Amino acid sequence: MAWRCSGRSNSDLIRNMTRQGIITSDRVSDAMAKVDRVNYVQRPGDAYQDSPQSIGHGATISAPHMHAHALENLLPYIRPGATVLDVGSGSGYLAAVLHHLVSPAPSPENPNPPQGKVIGIDHIPELVGWSKHNLERDGLGAALQDGRIEMIVGDGRQGYIPAAPYDVIHVGAAAPTLPQALIDQLNAPGKMFIPVGIYSQSIWEVEKTVTGQVKKRELMGVMYVPLTDPDRQRNGA
Repeated sequence: MAWRCSGRSNSDLIRNMTRQGIITSDRVSDAMAKVDRVNYVQRPGDAYQDSPQSIGHGATISAPHMHAHALENLLPYIRPGATVLDVGSGSGYLAAVLHHLVSPAPSPENPNPPQGKVIGIDHIPELVGWSKHNLERDGLGAALQDGRIEMIVGDGRQGYIPAAPYDVIHVGAAAPTLPQALIDQLNAPGKMFIPVGIYSQSIWEVEKTVTGQVKKRELMGVMYVPLTDPDRQRNGA
């Protein structure tokens, strides 16, 4: 069960999610192991709790099991060299994990792996600034400098046209309905993982085929903060 996945360390947390069958791939576990959540939360003592946590400004960092669910769901499209949009990027945690998946480090087997790009977008300037600090503290300053990770201030509900199309779009807050702008910015093929709803919310996967056909499927019930405008978010509306 997801609520049983908390641990005393990042490795404990990942191990527990693997035991519960939430993490099923080595690629996801390896990427999550490279990003210590303690660098992306406001209360370090709670870093490895499997629960959402406030990061200020009406925003949260999602529970680890939800990040794992999203990564496993999107994994076939999170290839080295892929372009990813993370809407509601908050603390920058998921952008960091996605970076390790799309821009893997060189290895003896693959000395020149393809390098992708992760765009994190959030409409709260203070969170974008904090996320950059978090990424730098986590050793990803070079990726910010060379553009493999880009954290921008903007209305994620409208996507980010300059870097579109996206092989993967992850949305970290609940939209009242599926945003057509994000569907339009999906690559063909491409996939989006997004919570949708107001009082009753569900995760939806939106998959665009190589021919441009859009397929939508409801996955599970959830409870996320709303994907809204900055003033409403700050006021908790």
